[in-house]
Amino acid sequence: MAITIILDAGHGGYDNGASYNGRKEKDDNLRVTLAVGEKLEEAGYNVLYTRTTDRYDSPFEKSQIANRSGADYFISFHRNSSANPNTYNGTQALVYELGTEAARLGASINQELVDFGFKDLDVVERPGLVVLRRTQMPAVLMELGFINNDEDNRLFDEKFDQMVDAIVTGVEKALPLEKPTQKYGVQVGLYRYESNAEYMREQLEDQGYFASIRWEDPYYAVIAGREESLEDAMELQARLRQDGYDTLVVSM
Repeated sequence: MAITIILDAGHGGYDNGASYNGRKEKDDNLRVTLAVGEKLEEAGYNVLYTRTTDRYDSPFEKSQIANRSGADYFISFHRNSSANPNTYNGTQALVYELGTEAARLGASINQELVDFGFKDLDVVERPGLVVLRRTQMPAVLMELGFINNDEDNRLFDEKFDQMVDAIVTGVEKALPLEKPTQKYGVQVGLYRYESNAEYMREQLEDQGYFASIRWEDPYYAVIAGREESLEDAMELQARLRQDGYDTLVVSM
């Protein structure tokens, strides 16, 4: 079953978030959100966004966007900040409550970011944050290093792709996708004309076999069966050969 994740780039529009030497948190948040989303889509997740441009929505509006989307999980990306530059550094996952599915997801992402190179600031409860309190699905807010820490910014900038990969790995470990079950069939013919393939399919079904047609440019392949195991497909192949068919076991 597909998993749908809605990603939130914190702040946006007139709300810059934290800033440091001209660097704006809202821009870092959007950059990492789009990159993570692309990688998650490639991995097979359904990905939605609260924003994909420099737009402002209040935290409450972001929560409503997430709730209306029907997503299974919510992940918000931010950069942390301290009163004085280069005082603190590290990655942290914020959740509404510890011991929950959201906390497990946050811990998985946080650990991958620690292994990547950030200091570990752990998973912390923040029940007062609107995007954690108002969302109806498990929600995590990731603080991806301190925007006013030069070392954290170096990691963010110079190893951006590796950081994104670490986040995606954390998601994959916490929310593994079900791998499609491999099926096997027995090919009994290749035809240039669909009408000939259809004739063969009907002939097989008249003999009690399940059969289908698959386009394999430039031919129509007629395939009998849809077996759960290679052993079952080989048994089907033996029966078809006894009935006079030339056969080949294929994956589906």
